[in-house]
Amino acid sequence: MLGKLSLSALPLDQPIPLIAGAAVVVVLLGVIGWIVFAGHLPYLWKEWITSVDHKRIGVMYVVLGLVMLIRGFSDVVLMRSQQAVAYKSPGFLPPEHYDQIFTAHGTIMIFFGAMPFIIGLMNFVVPLQLGVRDVAFPTLNSVSFWLTATGALLVNMSLVIGEFARTGWWPSPPLSEVTYSPGVGVDYYLWAIQIAGIGTLMSGINLTTTILKMRAPGMSYLRMPMFCWTALASNLLIVAAFPILTATLAMLTLDRYLGFHFFTDERGGNSMMFMNLFWAWGHPEVYILALPGYGVFSEVISTFSSKPLFAYRSMVAATMAILVLSFMVWLHHFFTMGPGGDVNGIFGVTSMIIAVPTGVKVFDWMFTMYGGRVRFTTPMLWSLGFVVTFVVGGATGVLLAVPPADFVLHNSLFLVAHFHNVMVSAVIFAGFAGYGYWFPKAFGFKLHEGWGKAAFWFSVTGFVAVFAPLYVVGLLGMTRRMQHYDVPEWRPWVLAASAGVIVMAIGVVCQIVQLVVSIRRREELRDVTGDPWDGRSLEWATASPPPAFNFAVLPEVHGEEAYWGVKQAARDQRRLREEPSYEAVEMPLNSATGVICAFFATLVGFAMIWHIWWMAGLGLLGAFATFVIFAWRDRVEYEIPAETVARFDRANRATRAEALASLRRRAA
Repeated sequence: MLGKLSLSALPLDQPIPLIAGAAVVVVLLGVIGWIVFAGHLPYLWKEWITSVDHKRIGVMYVVLGLVMLIRGFSDVVLMRSQQAVAYKSPGFLPPEHYDQIFTAHGTIMIFFGAMPFIIGLMNFVVPLQLGVRDVAFPTLNSVSFWLTATGALLVNMSLVIGEFARTGWWPSPPLSEVTYSPGVGVDYYLWAIQIAGIGTLMSGINLTTTILKMRAPGMSYLRMPMFCWTALASNLLIVAAFPILTATLAMLTLDRYLGFHFFTDERGGNSMMFMNLFWAWGHPEVYILALPGYGVFSEVISTFSSKPLFAYRSMVAATMAILVLSFMVWLHHFFTMGPGGDVNGIFGVTSMIIAVPTGVKVFDWMFTMYGGRVRFTTPMLWSLGFVVTFVVGGATGVLLAVPPADFVLHNSLFLVAHFHNVMVSAVIFAGFAGYGYWFPKAFGFKLHEGWGKAAFWFSVTGFVAVFAPLYVVGLLGMTRRMQHYDVPEWRPWVLAASAGVIVMAIGVVCQIVQLVVSIRRREELRDVTGDPWDGRSLEWATASPPPAFNFAVLPEVHGEEAYWGVKQAARDQRRLREEPSYEAVEMPLNSATGVICAFFATLVGFAMIWHIWWMAGLGLLGAFATFVIFAWRDRVEYEIPAETVARFDRANRATRAEALASLRRRAA
């Protein structure tokens, strides 16, 4: 009745996962108990869990991303600690557990840390910057988030029920086939990524449609903020690339469950085709994550340099060039597979060419700062840290694009250092820059600058201290994923990297303290104007936090920097524009469709992992019934009266008028 599930699935003989799992369960039960007994459940259900407001969903994505980044970082601590003590000894992690840890680290960081973080920022910011009231498909947006959360839940369930994959974050055959991975670890990976991937694909369709079809009056493509351009490119990549991943993992699933032979070499399949297909998704995925990061840096650097973005149109062209070129470089991930010198040479050249539009962006950011009045706030520090570290990581990427060099360095820790050097700086630094930059817009108060800067310096220092030694030890021949080693020349560099993780951990603690201190001191950090940074795009025209309808009247756009033009006109004329004529606004109703679909998706995923067929059938039936009920709804929208809209907007106008008067008094 329970398929392969039995008491032996619990890690009763492994103290580390048992204790970690028990601690997580206790914390979760404590949080749930506090929510219920403190009476917060009705508020959470109405305002967050069933919300279809893009701002609430964006915040939930970011929270999920931050939690999973911490979860993934805990794997880093375990891996670096293991290597620090595993010189000529087995260390404290057995090989099978160590393999699960490095697989979970990569999977969690990419799919459930970085992806939700970046998608959350896009969800929150893009409709505000476009001057619209929500995304194109609000309920679909909720479903997308909750399916992503389902995938994250399944990965973490493997910590205490069964096992996770031991294949690395890309489950390449034949290792991932049933012959070599007969347990449920690969199945956890497959179902978690497939379910979350469906959510990501729906999110990509949603945001692409929003950007292409729902801009404010007068906002042509070349009047969109740079973040919207990078979000468009990223989501076009999602729409084009994620079906490749879905199809590839579906074929591997058929191999494992029904005895198909897509990737079994001895039965007519081709395991190398898996590598081609996976990386045909995998390298666009790099830019799915990095391009919105570039957009964050463009917004932050322009705002805190008090200047328009330098060469805006060249930045747009560079973004779209990266979009196209990202599908032409995947083979550099396996030069050593043997495609031949001509093929390797072509992909080596394209891998070098894609560095050109990225270089254009770096120069544009530098020229934006040149001659500007630069303010070194925490978001700006993250942006500057990115520029410095990313240039180093990009240079090592160009080196690895040379096939002969890659033959020497492939699968070494040099490659690991390059990947992290690029992705952490382009994605995680961007996430923290955007988190600090838009936090006051989301919650109405700024984050504490002192703790924010401490987090930045500890994080960047630790980041360099971890990965600079890995470049060296990679050149000395140390390969990735080693559970133990006995080469004395490697040991000092491994210990240095382990010390760097301690410094990074202090940075993580500072980030948490910053949030706690900011919440406790939120009244003195309050943003009453809606524009705490003297911003240049339309999100800063709304109150902080914005009302459910975002804009009382959809703005008319007349230039590249929509809000900056309006603000400068008000400063020149020393008054706000005339009060608009207010009308009632229709907004989508909340829906439990997303969270209910996530419940059934979790049921189906868990049942398929453990071969509990009757449970899988019930889950599919429940998911189908949920969609039928959603499709037959009678009411899909509610109306916000004109009086309510006017009240919100007049309060916002009053704070802006006071800020304008204060500016006049200072000038006098």
